[in-house]
Amino acid sequence: MNLTADLAHLVVHSQPDEQAHQAAKRGMKDFIAVTWPVLQRHVIDSGLPTLRTLYDVKEPRSRALLLGYAGHALDFDDFHADFRGHPSTVILPALMAWIYQAESVDLNRFLDAYILGVEVAGRLGLAVTQQHYTLGYHNTASLGTLAAAAALARLTEATEAQTAVLLGIAATQASGLRAQFGSAVKPLHAGLAAERAVSATQLALAEFHGQASTVLEAFIASSSQGQHQPERLITHWGNPWRISSPGLEYKPFATCSGTHSAAEAAHAIREQGLANGESLESFLRKIERIDVAFPPGGDIAASVRVPKNGIEARFSLEYVIAAMLIYNELRMTDFAEGDVNADVLALAAKVHRCPDETAPPDALNPGLRFHDVAVQRSDGKTLRCRQTRQQSLATPVDVEGKLQRALEAGSPEQCEAMLKACELRNDADLTQLTAAVFNALH
Repeated sequence: MNLTADLAHLVVHSQPDEQAHQAAKRGMKDFIAVTWPVLQRHVIDSGLPTLRTLYDVKEPRSRALLLGYAGHALDFDDFHADFRGHPSTVILPALMAWIYQAESVDLNRFLDAYILGVEVAGRLGLAVTQQHYTLGYHNTASLGTLAAAAALARLTEATEAQTAVLLGIAATQASGLRAQFGSAVKPLHAGLAAERAVSATQLALAEFHGQASTVLEAFIASSSQGQHQPERLITHWGNPWRISSPGLEYKPFATCSGTHSAAEAAHAIREQGLANGESLESFLRKIERIDVAFPPGGDIAASVRVPKNGIEARFSLEYVIAAMLIYNELRMTDFAEGDVNADVLALAAKVHRCPDETAPPDALNPGLRFHDVAVQRSDGKTLRCRQTRQQSLATPVDVEGKLQRALEAGSPEQCEAMLKACELRNDADLTQLTAAVFNALH
């Protein structure tokens, strides 16, 4: 099996269906919803201004980097279970950077490229197995580089030979470590992956010599500690399309997705506690201890126990549970740059992690993850709720509402224009949306 050649053939020749196209349009809406507040400086983010002094938005690689960073800066962007990462914030910046100021754009070709990128992202995640993430890689950065490169190969109508070389160039650059979680380098990972994809495409289209085989195979084998399953990269390709099933997961909270079922369990406990007319002050005062159970290794991403700032707080089970118990929501202000909320931190100190050793390890199947939260009170009562990942996913996220809220901080005219462009009815909508995004970066 020549994995690189087989993948190149599929990227060049396979044709997504209409269901996948509709899923891609929805993915674009969510991407704009999580990126626009950063581009418009409606939320505090010091990273993008710094990057803008170092990278020239007139150059496509720099455009991809800046937009990739902005899309991941709030940790509010979509997630894909097979990929175990955030595909859109790498793939879309690479594609949009490439078409910006182009003489013409083709919406259907753009959507096909996006869908192919998500397909490669999900299948790479299956091929390298959960071991890749467990070893310390940030899949958004490492596997995302290849996914965005595949998307660009389709967008640019690269030949099979060019695509094979392009994938090899991308694979030799693909990296990114989870050790950077809680810092501005984590969202920069998305930008760097998009930048590398653009660079690989430029090199391959310029006929720069690179190996057309074995590189992708070497990457998969070397980054999964011998547990790789390379055949999963191409078997049953597009059946169904990964953007449709299991599909993109949209975030209800601007925190690590590994905290969401814990937050929802805390929300249910809060409702239990206040159901009989008890005041919030009394409810919080009576909390003596909070235990949170999960499968062994289920906190691998949410690893921060005592966050030093709002960015680190996004990766703290303790802080997320406490914030939900106090405010009944995860306020973006409590997970933004700057100091942590002292009230939340004080309650978070009562949270104790208790891995459930009777449950299968999380690495075997993250889809079975759960959070069992138990609040022990001074009156002897215990309030408990168990929330599974599947239960969380069964609650749909209002992407259109998320987009509307993101755009409302601007003028009514700008909001209306952006909402219409985000419908992606035709080539002109895509051109207008791309121009608005990069004009905001100037």
